[in-house]
Amino acid sequence: MNNSELINKLISENKNNKIPTNIIKNVVREILYYMNINLSQGHKIEIRGFGSFSLYYKASRICLHPKTGNVLKLKSQYITYFKPGKQLEIK
Repeated sequence: MNNSELINKLISENKNNKIPTNIIKNVVREILYYMNINLSQGHKIEIRGFGSFSLYYKASRICLHPKTGNVLKLKSQYITYFKPGKQLEIK
């Protein structure tokens, strides 16, 4: 599910239009924006019952291109890691 699919699902579940559509869109965008900001600053994000997001550092390394066999040097980078919560793992 991508961003727009999530927004559309929340809008369709909004019975009797109790929450205006633009509010739903703004809330989803703000939540994702602040999650992005906090992760980029190195903070861990934990949502109880769902899971946690964190970054881990992957050092630079040398590998072989699978088709050509050429030697490649991969840059170091931070990878976003998601660990599902216990309730999510059960489902």
